[in-house]
Order: sequence, then structure tokens, then C-alpha cells
Amino acid sequence: MMALWITEQGVLVQTEQLVLAVDDEPASLRVVKICLREEGFRVLTAGSADEALRLAEQYRPDVAVLDVMMPGTDGLELMRELRARSSLPVILLTGRSGDRDKVNGLDLGADDYLVKPFNPEELGARVRAVLRRSTASVHPPQIVQVGDLEIDLDRRLVKRGGELIALTRTEWMLLHHLAANPGKVMLNTELLTKVWGTEYREDFQYLRVWVSRLRRKLGDFELIRTFQGIGYMLVLQPGEGDEARVLVESRDELPEAETITEPAPITRAS
Repeated sequence: MMALWITEQGVLVQTEQLVLAVDDEPASLRVVKICLREEGFRVLTAGSADEALRLAEQYRPDVAVLDVMMPGTDGLELMRELRARSSLPVILLTGRSGDRDKVNGLDLGADDYLVKPFNPEELGARVRAVLRRSTASVHPPQIVQVGDLEIDLDRRLVKRGGELIALTRTEWMLLHHLAANPGKVMLNTELLTKVWGTEYREDFQYLRVWVSRLRRKLGDFELIRTFQGIGYMLVLQPGEGDEARVLVESRDELPEAETITEPAPITRAS
């Protein structure tokens, strides 16, 4: 897979995209490296989290492939540290095949998840798919500022008063779609489809629960405005959306859920 670069002399050149592979087991790391090279990628390898962080800072890879079960700093914690520095796409590798492990990894922010042993061609295909998605979503750094709340859409970070707010993957995806369209009413069905998939597009109570969770995390119940029976809006200015709200306030809808129950883990049929 090729990437385009412009040198300081203004010359357009092509180079294979760079993958950072991390695993504490040399044999497994060698297999990943060979597989990806045969698929046309350049590969950096690291046997520890510290080495991976150093290489990521120095070479700026296009995607990282991380083994989950590493001693010390495991793959999940390494992913958090990498994501704190950039929006680097991450694919997790693990010997565990349970759905719970997959869901946990994806909820923590992984772009994809592959179980060992894997087909070499599948690994290459997964890397290409993640790169296509990340390339399609490339945009200049965007920061949405609402009072002392800062939403960094590029780095996937949320801060209030300079303090980092920890969000789950689902909470972030919901906030991202709202923050990427500030001042616009996002339809219930649109949010459900974008965040959870088409099979959830009519599950409005599920969306209410997650919006309530997100409001609590952000510490501001006025930031996300409800349009009963329609959708939600991220409010940038006090009173924003009042005119649109008048059009729907007479609808007979269920009130916003006041109690929050933990939703069941999301699973997908393979």
C-alpha cells in the first residue's frame, strides 16, 4: 500500500505505509513482520511498550499492531499512551477468543481486533481497511470549545478546565458525532446508526441512557440539548436551538430517563 510524500525540494515520491508491530515474544513478532512485509508494508518492530513509544515518536507510523498480553505495560495501556500523543490507528492481537475481550478492546478505542493464530492475508486486509478508514477521516486539527470544555476531535481528547475527562469508546463516538456538528440537531436514528449500527436505529431508550451517562461525565447537563422525538444538539451558546425546540415541544414523548442503568455489553454476530 503506497503513500504520497512531498520532499523539502518539492519532489513527489511514493513510499510504503509504515506499520509499528509490538510483541514481547520474538517469534510472534517475526511472524507479524514477515506477514506485513509480504503484504507490501514497511514494518517497525518493538519488544516492549517503552521501545514502541520511542519508535512511534521518532518515525510516526501510519498504524500500530499491538499484542495485548505483554508483561508490564500491556497492549491496552500502550494503546492509551499512544492515543494520548496522536490519533494513531490501532489493531490489537491476542490469543484470547472470547467476545468479552474483543468488546473490552474495542470499547477502549481499538480500531480492530484479531485473534491468534491468524491468516497472514487477513492481517494485511485488516491493516489496509483500518488505513482506508483513517485516511478517509483525515482533516485539519479541530477543537470545539464550549466554555471551559475543550473537545479535540483530532486527538480524541476531552478536557474541562485543563483536566482530562476519561470517556469510553462509545461515549467518545457519541460525543464526536455531536461535536462535529455543533448547533445542529442530530437525529436519534442517525446517532444510533453511526455509533451502534443499523440494528439499533429504533432503540431510543438505549440512546437516552448513553446521553445521560455522557452528560454526567462532562459535568454539564445543558451542553447536550434534547429535542424530544427528534434528536440531540451540542449547544455552543446559551439559548442555541430554542427556535427549533419550539417546533417539537408539543410532541407527546417519554421524558428523559432520570435513572441510569448499565447497558448490556454490545455484541455483534460474526
